[in-house]
Amino acid sequence: MHAEVNEALTQAAGDKAVRAVLLTGNGRGFCAGQDLNDRAVASGDEAPDLGASVEQYYNPLIRLITGMEKPVICAVNGVAAGAGANIALACDLVIAARSASFIESFCKLGVIPDSGGTWILPRLVGMARARGLAMLGPKVSAEQALAWGMIWEVVDDEQLQEHALGLAEQLATQPTRGFAFTKQALAASASNSLDAQLELEKELMRAAGKTSDYREGVAAFLEKRKPQYRGE
Repeated sequence: MHAEVNEALTQAAGDKAVRAVLLTGNGRGFCAGQDLNDRAVASGDEAPDLGASVEQYYNPLIRLITGMEKPVICAVNGVAAGAGANIALACDLVIAARSASFIESFCKLGVIPDSGGTWILPRLVGMARARGLAMLGPKVSAEQALAWGMIWEVVDDEQLQEHALGLAEQLATQPTRGFAFTKQALAASASNSLDAQLELEKELMRAAGKTSDYREGVAAFLEKRKPQYRGE
């Protein structure tokens, strides 16, 4: 499944006709994380190389989502646990069904929040809550996740897929290159000084001003009509 998701995201990232991506689960849950049957260790057996799993599967997936030059929406339709929670939180806009929940279950196994969890959580909820989530592993409801700033929106279960698809369709008609520059700037802000960020904004604004979407946006504004963006 890792390979299939990686392939689908890679194809979406490289296809200019795809201007927004929607990631969701099928069934009662969004993602339960790593299948522990693959990682069971009997007494006396050699320990599995968990770092190799992270390097081969999880890290490339997170890099694909965060580095994709188009919006990635996640519709969390149920429980998102372990790596499943952090894959969801790595997306640009996270919408959760009212019955959904998030669990940083790593602490119950003696491991750390992977899939970018130790980077994403402090930036979403602050260090104090990140420590609590990582060390206690509570079940966080969709409403609590919204209140803490972990996710963008909560909707009723029966409305989730329609609502998320509508948002994806809306974003797919917008200036895609501008979204790519925005993602780049927001990601860099975590480690940049203010001065460095201002310089990056200058360069990205210069690049944005050369896009056809910018020209179309200004023309549509002046002509008082709806813009027809091409994502270029």
